[in-house]
Amino acid sequence: MICTEPPMYQGPEHYLDSDAAIGRVMAHARLLQKLSRRFEAIAPGGLRHAARVANYKSGKIVIHADNGAVAAKIRQMSQRLCNELSMGGAECSALEVKVQPRQNPYQTRTSTPKPLSGKAFGALQATAEKLPPGPLRAALDSLLQRAARTE
Repeated sequence: MICTEPPMYQGPEHYLDSDAAIGRVMAHARLLQKLSRRFEAIAPGGLRHAARVANYKSGKIVIHADNGAVAAKIRQMSQRLCNELSMGGAECSALEVKVQPRQNPYQTRTSTPKPLSGKAFGALQATAEKLPPGPLRAALDSLLQRAARTE
C-alpha cells in the first residue's frame, strides 16, 4: 500500500505544548515574551536597551537593569510602567528592579597594564626606598617590578 498524502508536519511547539508540565513552562515563556515586547514599547529610549523583563510571578514583574542608574530611574517610573504593562493583559501589582549586568562573552577579564611614565616610576621608586621594610614597601616593590614603563 502506498500513501499518497504527505505526513502532517508538527513543529516542536506541538510536542512541547502536549505535555502538561512543559505546557505551563511554555505558557510562562510566552507571557514573558509578551511582557518583554510591551516593556520595550513603553520604556523610554535610553532605558529600553539597558533593562529587560526577567520574570513574572503573582503580579510582580522582575526587571533586570544593566547598572544602578538605570535601576534607579526604573524604580522612579515603576508606577507608570506597571500601569502601562497592566494594559497589555498581565496584571502588574509591583515592579522589582535588580541590577544584573549583561554578560559579554568577548569582554576580557584581565586588565591591560598601563605604562608608567619615567617620572612616575622614579617618584614611586624613591618613595619605596624611603619606606621601612613592611607591607607597603613590599606592595610598592611588587608594583614597580610588574609596571611597564614609557620611555
